[in-house]
Amino acid sequence: MNLLDPTWWLTILGAFATVGVLAIIFAETGLLLGFFLPGDSLLVAAGIFSSASVAAGMGIEPLSLPVLLIGTPLCAIAGAQLGHFLGFRFGRKLFDKPDSRLFKREHVLRAEEFFEKFGPAKAVILARFVPIVRTFMNPVAGVLEMPPKRFFLWNVVGGVFWVESLLLIGHFLGGQVDPKQIDRYILPGVFLIVLISLIPIFVEVVKKRREAKRLPTPNGKHHRVGDPF
Repeated sequence: MNLLDPTWWLTILGAFATVGVLAIIFAETGLLLGFFLPGDSLLVAAGIFSSASVAAGMGIEPLSLPVLLIGTPLCAIAGAQLGHFLGFRFGRKLFDKPDSRLFKREHVLRAEEFFEKFGPAKAVILARFVPIVRTFMNPVAGVLEMPPKRFFLWNVVGGVFWVESLLLIGHFLGGQVDPKQIDRYILPGVFLIVLISLIPIFVEVVKKRREAKRLPTPNGKHHRVGDPF
């Protein structure tokens, strides 16, 4: 048993794999203990196994792509809304627990830093593509009192973009590769998607650093790299 292996989940769930994907996406985005569940890799794998040829080669029923394209965004959005509600309702008490194998305070701190660095809107969208952060971002946004209506707007944007992009890329890969070698393509596919999704984060970091270098010094001059004062 490997809880992080998406192919294990899809195989063990069998005929209920489509419903299982919906439930896992909801738990991974909405429940604090769901951070250990596969998210990106599961969506790519689900897209791959929605290809009839791949599913036949693996000896399982193909997943329903229409159901996935409609249901998984709804579950991702609903899960995040639940996380935000819990954070908004219970505040810091939600995280007032000692570290354990299933809870690390550093995860909360990482999500808070992410929120403060990129601002509410960008953080909610970009966090979708960052494992662990996407689980804790939603309650953290609630704890930091991000207005529910504003959170809902950017939650929908981020949730739909995250889910649909990974599912469709997985489905495309499923029609291009040998079903017997499908395991070789899941992790590289996920890595590529995550790498691409992190580009806006890198761009934002570089942008903020350049802006910081241009800030005026106390004497009114703009500081540039290499200037002694």
